[in-house]
Amino acid sequence: MPGSARGRHAPTGAVKLWTAALLLATFPSASVAQAAGAAQANGAAQSAPAAASDGKDAKSEKLPRGSDRRRAVKLFLEASKLFGKSQFEEAMRNYEQAVALDPTNRNYQLAAELARSHAVTALIQSAAKDRIRGDAAAERLALERALAFDPKNIQVTEHLHELADDALRGQTTPIYEQASNGIGEPVPLEPASGVHSFHLHTDQRSAIQQVFKAWGLQATVDDSVHFSQVRLDVDDASFDQATQILNLVTNCFYVPLDAHRVLVARDTTDNRKQFERLDLETIYLPGLAQAELTEVGTLAKNVFDLQQAAVDASSGTITVRAPALTLNAFNSTIRELLDGRNQVLLEVDLIQLAHTSERNTGIRPPQSISAFNVYAEEQSILNANQALVQQIISSGLAAPGDTLAILGILLASGQVSSSLFSSGIALFGGGLTQSALSPGKLSATISLNSSASKELEHMQLRLGDGEAGTVKSGTRYPIQTSSFSGLSASLPNIPGLTGAGTSSSLSSLLGSLGGSVPNVPQVEYQDLGLTLKATPKVMRDRDVALTIDLKIDALSGSSINGNPILANRAYSGVVTLQDGEGIVVVSDLDGQQSRAISGLPGLSEIPGLDNATGNDLQKSGSTLVIVMTPHVIRGTQAAGHTPMMRIERTAAH
Repeated sequence: MPGSARGRHAPTGAVKLWTAALLLATFPSASVAQAAGAAQANGAAQSAPAAASDGKDAKSEKLPRGSDRRRAVKLFLEASKLFGKSQFEEAMRNYEQAVALDPTNRNYQLAAELARSHAVTALIQSAAKDRIRGDAAAERLALERALAFDPKNIQVTEHLHELADDALRGQTTPIYEQASNGIGEPVPLEPASGVHSFHLHTDQRSAIQQVFKAWGLQATVDDSVHFSQVRLDVDDASFDQATQILNLVTNCFYVPLDAHRVLVARDTTDNRKQFERLDLETIYLPGLAQAELTEVGTLAKNVFDLQQAAVDASSGTITVRAPALTLNAFNSTIRELLDGRNQVLLEVDLIQLAHTSERNTGIRPPQSISAFNVYAEEQSILNANQALVQQIISSGLAAPGDTLAILGILLASGQVSSSLFSSGIALFGGGLTQSALSPGKLSATISLNSSASKELEHMQLRLGDGEAGTVKSGTRYPIQTSSFSGLSASLPNIPGLTGAGTSSSLSSLLGSLGGSVPNVPQVEYQDLGLTLKATPKVMRDRDVALTIDLKIDALSGSSINGNPILANRAYSGVVTLQDGEGIVVVSDLDGQQSRAISGLPGLSEIPGLDNATGNDLQKSGSTLVIVMTPHVIRGTQAAGHTPMMRIERTAAH
């Protein structure tokens, strides 16, 4: 049996897991027995009470039915499979169902707690990924699910607190709403609480004093208020309602002097300028251009009638002095104007592709054939090498009249060479008229060279709604537009300067100045390369209408009077894209192709035989690919509606 056991294959990991789970689910007493055995190894005195208590608990628990036990085992095995696939939430639910069916098996409860811990950890990790991506909604949802699984988990609670802190930090208060008026705050009026009824038929001054006295306030009436009779009938009115009705009846307004005293005067322009309290406020407008700051000052003076408005372009502020209600309306309007501007992040990728290929294939037949007289060529070679011929004859290598042998020895020795014999010869004729033909070289070529290059530039432009952004990529080329001379060849006649005068050195100095006429050129630098201008416009549905102006300038390769000729290409258009959707603009910058054929005249032009001759094909070209992707990083038109703006204005009558 031991030998046969070693010959079997070991069970896989899945079979081991299935077997262990089945044993734990079916025989829960095995673990209890092992625990009891370990306790006996430590000491009999400790194991006996433990065994008694375990037996008491087993008796007190209600044993499950056989069908429930089998169902629990099946759920346990399914949950173990899900746990192995990292599906912890589904595994936890199956473990909990197994616990409900068979509560006597402790392994079910332990497995459920383990799956719960893994599920909470997975949700925390998922929330961390969402936080990195900037998806606060998904992060909050994952943390809420984790808190539902484990309400007492400290780690989940800390992450929720961190998410709440981020939300609070994101709700920034505009600088013109912050508490910066610690000195010179408006006087708070403190009328008594409650409502009162009035049925008065008296003069205006008495009616005013009685109304304010009802709320515990002392009214000082200016001389501009008349003694004309008025009738006031109102029931259960608050302080604000009563004073508003009183102002309409008497045509007056009041100004608080302190918490319990007011000054009442007739509502005229002069009285408001004299008695009404004015607040001084400095509004900071960073990031606005000088023209925009000027428009803000014009708005304050023409729309809100703020005559005391000073714009400081250097610090980007506007200082205004006006009543509190007018300042609040002006601040609200400025807030709407600043917040009502969208911002777009435009990603621009410039990709330049260059490709060059050269293919040289075919057979190049002999281009020339030489014909010569054999005897004359032999005599020419022998006469040119008489010393070598005498050495061959004297050494006995060849007889004196054997010219062919002597010629062969000369060629074989390498001392004598002739291009006529390098490619072979064809003899014809005989005797002194024997001639030969020597063809040219025959060559075959198979060659292919190809190269490709790619150049990438990545840029990001942060633009406002309707703001144009320009991208330039290339070089600046100097072009001489004109030249002028600082000195003239014909100098004026100045005694002592144009003539020698009393000094002999003036003559040499005058000659050097009159003979040299320096030229000073005027140079203008021209932008060569790509000029891309993009203007985004955010639509109501967060789509971006992108206006594109593309221009490519380059040298054409020729010139007129020394001035280079520029070649340019331009493209202009408008495209509407979704948020995060890209547009691709492709332009072929240049392309060249040349083909050279070498072969026999006439034969190389026959269809079917032109490929057999020498064929040299060269191609080169470059392509520019522009990818533009807009991202709306700040959209103020929520739900497709333009933000409403309300202007409240307080005017004197």
